[in-house]
Amino acid sequence: MPLGVLQHYTIEPSNLEATKDFYCDVLGLENGDRPPLGFPGYWLYSGGVATVHLLGPRTPREGIVVRGTAKKFDDTGRFDHIAFAASDLPGVRKRLESKKVKFREQVVPRTGAAQIFLYDPDGVGVELNFPPEEAKA
Repeated sequence: MPLGVLQHYTIEPSNLEATKDFYCDVLGLENGDRPPLGFPGYWLYSGGVATVHLLGPRTPREGIVVRGTAKKFDDTGRFDHIAFAASDLPGVRKRLESKKVKFREQVVPRTGAAQIFLYDPDGVGVELNFPPEEAKA
């Protein structure tokens, strides 16, 4: 059973609206169509794909662990970050600075690709990857 491409990742933020605003206003994702799932949330689109799902408050039920309730597992490991392909390195820098978002940059050894690292309102790491020609500009 081979796996296909990553379809989305889901965050259960402590502040649904602030997290939606971060991903849309800061990173440029688009708030789009979401089925009526019976609880608040957003599907945020990147390149026409609902890449980031945000969960609002839900009622606990079998198989569903809800923020603030007992965890199903003692330790599920540490989620470090999610990465997006990006373009317009100078424009992204300017946008982040104008919104007073802290970030760090690096150039990947050997490949020469540029990267920006930042955090969403809940501390989820976000990596933006730019092609090598943008790192040289």
